[in-house]
Amino acid sequence: MLTSEVIEKGRKHISGVIVRDTELVVEKGEGSWLYTSEGERYLDFIAGIAVCNVGHCHPRVVEAAKAQLERLIHISISTAYYESVSELASELARLAPGEIDTCFFSNSGAEAVEGAIKLARYFTKRPGIIGFYGSFHGRTFGAVSLTASSWKYHSYYEPLLPEVYHVSYPYCYRCPYRLSPANCDLECLNEMRTLMRYQVAPDRVACVIMEPVMGEGGYVVPPARYVRELRKLTADHGILLIMDEVQSGFGRTGRMFATEHFQVVPDIMTMAKGIAAGLPLSALAAPRRIMDAWKPGAHGTTFGGNPVSCAAALASLKVIEEENLLGRAAEMGAYMKSRFEQMKQEHPFIGDVRGLGMMVGVEFVHPDGTPNGDAVTYITQRCLEKRLIVHPAGDHKHVLRFMTPLNISREDLDYGLAIIEETMREYRPS
Repeated sequence: MLTSEVIEKGRKHISGVIVRDTELVVEKGEGSWLYTSEGERYLDFIAGIAVCNVGHCHPRVVEAAKAQLERLIHISISTAYYESVSELASELARLAPGEIDTCFFSNSGAEAVEGAIKLARYFTKRPGIIGFYGSFHGRTFGAVSLTASSWKYHSYYEPLLPEVYHVSYPYCYRCPYRLSPANCDLECLNEMRTLMRYQVAPDRVACVIMEPVMGEGGYVVPPARYVRELRKLTADHGILLIMDEVQSGFGRTGRMFATEHFQVVPDIMTMAKGIAAGLPLSALAAPRRIMDAWKPGAHGTTFGGNPVSCAAALASLKVIEEENLLGRAAEMGAYMKSRFEQMKQEHPFIGDVRGLGMMVGVEFVHPDGTPNGDAVTYITQRCLEKRLIVHPAGDHKHVLRFMTPLNISREDLDYGLAIIEETMREYRPS
C-alpha cells in the first residue's frame, strides 16, 4: 500500500484523539532503528515510549513469540494453566524485591494501576488514595484520577474517582519551598503529614502510589532519603505503598526495578511497558499475604497473561540478564548524562540534567529559569528532520526524555547525541 494511502485511511478512520509525534509510515523496526515505507531510516531514541528495552524485534523475542504462536495463541488464564504464564510469574517473583512473589497479569500499565488500587482498597478496607502532582498513571478512570501531570487528562471527565488526594513530588530542581538538598528537611513529605492531619485520617488511607522516577512529569529522580522516609511513614500507619514501575522497570534505570536504588520494598508494584519487548502485557505484584485478600472473582481478565506476550517477556528477561543490560544501562546512562553535562556548559538554556541509568531527562529553561518548552519543540522537530526521534516530557513539555533501547550500540548513541548537539547549536532562544 502506498504511504499516502496508509496516512489517508488512518486519518479517516482512526480517532483524532491520538496525539501524533510524526506522520511517518513505519514498516520495520530493527534494534535502535525504524524503517519507513519510503525507505528512510530513523534512529529511535524513545523505543516505543520506553517499551522496547531490548530493541525492536530482538531475534530471541521474535523466535519465542513465533514458537508460542504455533502452539497456543489464546485460551484465557481463567480457563487453564499454561507454561509461559506460570514460568513468567515465577521469574517475576524471583526478580521482585522483598517478599513480593505473586502476580496478576493484565494488558496495559493503566490496567495494572487499576488493579493495584482495587487490591489496596480491598485489602485495607479503606477508601483514601494519595498520589503526587506531576505523576502519570494512565488514562482509564481510576488511573486518570491519580494522574496529575496536566489538567488536560481530567477535563470533561469529572467527577473523577472520589477520595483521591495529591501532594508535591520531591522535584528538587523546582522545589516549591525554594530549598536545596543541603538545607532541605523534607518539607514536601510534611505535606503528606499535613494532608493526613486536616483532610483525611491516616487510618482511612488505603495506599500511596508513587513513580520511583517520575515519567511524563519530567524524569525526576527523588532523593533516596525521601523515599525511605515515605516508606516508614506509610508503614507506621498501615498504608500500602504502591510503586508504579510501568516506565522505570525492567532495566531502564540500571536495576531491574528503580525501587531498588532506594533500598525500599513496596507493598505492591505495577509493571508494563518494557515487560514484553513490545507485546501488550502488564502485571501487578504483591506478597501472597496481600494478594490472597482478593477472593476468587473479585478481579479478573480475559486477555491478561496472553501466552504469546508471556513468551516474549520470558525471552526479553533472558536477554536483559544474559547480555548484562542492567550494567550496560548504568554505564551508558552515566555516559549520556556526562555528554549532556558538557552541553550544559555551552548552552545556558539547559537547566538540569538528571536520571538513573538510561532514563535520562534534560530540562530546558528561559534566562529567568522558567520552563522553556519552545526549545524542546524546536529540538524535537529539527531532530526529526535529521531522522532522529526524540520525545518531550514535563508539564510545559520543557524536558527531553531519553529512553533508548538498553542495548543501543555506542556508535548509534554517539550518532544521535551528535545530532542533538548540532541542533542545540542551531537553536536561537527568542
